[in-house]
Amino acid sequence: MNYTYIVECSDHTYYTGWTTDLKHRMKAHNGVIAGGAKYTRIRRPVQLVWYAVFSTKREAQAKEYAIKQLSRKDKEKLIETFTGDDL
Repeated sequence: MNYTYIVECSDHTYYTGWTTDLKHRMKAHNGVIAGGAKYTRIRRPVQLVWYAVFSTKREAQAKEYAIKQLSRKDKEKLIETFTGDDL
């Protein structure tokens, strides 16, 4: 599985990324395990607010790119419509 996700950081900014293991990536972003993006390291804790599942890496990365092109307002609209389960 490939995931595209958005987390909200402690300073209320959004970080968008993709991964093959969302639970592991969230632990890394929050400093539970090594890793995580430099951006989120100084903005912990982060909270998962949106994600989507894709069958290929290419699809997940394309969605990540598309989300990164959105304005904050458009990202908030996307997050508001999210009905997925927390991992």
